[in-house]
Amino acid sequence: MRDAGVEALLDWYDRHARDLPWRVCPDVRARGVRPDPYAVWLSEVMLQQTTVAAVRGYFERFAARWPDVHALAAAEEAAVMGEWAGLGYYARARNLVRCARAVVRDHGGRFPETRAGLEALPGIGPYTGAAIAAIAFDAPETVVDGNVERVMARLFGIETPLPAAKPELRAAAARLTPSERPGDYAQAVMDLGATICTPRRPACGLCPWAGACAARAAGIAGELPRRAPKAAKPMRLGIAYVGRRADGAWLVERRPARGLLGGMLGWPGSDWGEAPEPAQPAAGDWRRLGAEARHTFTHFHLRLAIEVAALPAGAVPRRGRFVPAVEFRPGEMPTLMRKVFDLARGSFDNTPAPGDMRAKEEKTR
Repeated sequence: MRDAGVEALLDWYDRHARDLPWRVCPDVRARGVRPDPYAVWLSEVMLQQTTVAAVRGYFERFAARWPDVHALAAAEEAAVMGEWAGLGYYARARNLVRCARAVVRDHGGRFPETRAGLEALPGIGPYTGAAIAAIAFDAPETVVDGNVERVMARLFGIETPLPAAKPELRAAAARLTPSERPGDYAQAVMDLGATICTPRRPACGLCPWAGACAARAAGIAGELPRRAPKAAKPMRLGIAYVGRRADGAWLVERRPARGLLGGMLGWPGSDWGEAPEPAQPAAGDWRRLGAEARHTFTHFHLRLAIEVAALPAGAVPRRGRFVPAVEFRPGEMPTLMRKVFDLARGSFDNTPAPGDMRAKEEKTR
C-alpha cells in the first residue's frame, strides 16, 4: 500500500489541492517556489481547533497588517488580540507575538527548519512543529490532525475509540509518511479528510484510497473513527457589568494574562462558579437585565447575568477603566463579551450596533 498509495494520493492532490491563501499549490511548488514559513506557521496556529472557512478571513487580515515575522514581532500585543477576537483560544494570540519576537531575537528572523528547533519556540507543540517542518521545509515528519486521524481510522479499519486510539492512529500515519514530497503529502491527507473522507457520508467513490480502505470494505466507513462517550459539561454562573459614563465612555477592563480570555478587553465581572459574588466595579444604580449571555468553553458551559448602569460624569471605577466612545471597538472583544454588549446596548440611548460602529471606524481610519 505504502509506495503505490502515496503516489496515488499525491496524483490526486496535484489535481485537486485546495486553493488556500497560505499555501503554495503543487504546480507552483514544482517550479521551485517554496512555502513561506511565516505563512505556514501563522495558518497552522490559527487552524488549531478552528475550521479553514473561519480562518481564511483572519489570515488575510493578519497577513495584510503584519506581512512578515518582523512586523508581527514589533506589533502591540493588544492590537494582535483585537484582530484575533472571535477565533477563540486566546492564548494562541499571545503566543503568536511571543514566538515572533523569539524568531527575530534568537534566530535572525528565520524559523528553525527542524521540528525540534520549532518546538523550542513559544506556542509551538508537536503537531504544529511537525506541520511547519514538513510543509515549509519538506522534512519527513508525520503530521496528524483530526482529518488525518479520521482517514487513518478508516484506511486501516481501526475501531479503538478516540482518544485512546491516538497512538495507534499516529503509528499508522507514520508508516505512510514518505521521504519524497512530505509537505505535499501532509497537505494531501488533510485535504482528503476535509473534502472526500468527511465525518458524515464520505465520498468513497471519489477517493484515491478507496480500493485499499479497510473500513469501506467492511461497510463501516461512516462509523469511524469511534469516540468514547463525552462527560457532561458542568454549568458555571457569573455576572458581567456594563457601565457607561454620562459622556459616553464605557467601563471596561483587560482580563489577566493567564486564564480564559487572557489579555482580552472585556466587561468587569464576578468570578465564574456555582454562586458568584457581586463585584460591582463602580458606585452606581446597577440593575439586572432579564436576559443573560450564554457561552460554551471547552470544559464547561457559562451563563452570565448582566447588570447595567448609567454612571455619573465623575465616576471613579474600583476596577477597570473608561474608554471614550470614539475609541470603543466592541468588534475587538472576544465573542462572549460581544454577546454581553449585544444584550446590554439597548439599555443605553444612541448606542450603535457593533457592525455600525465598526463601519464608522473604518471610514475614519
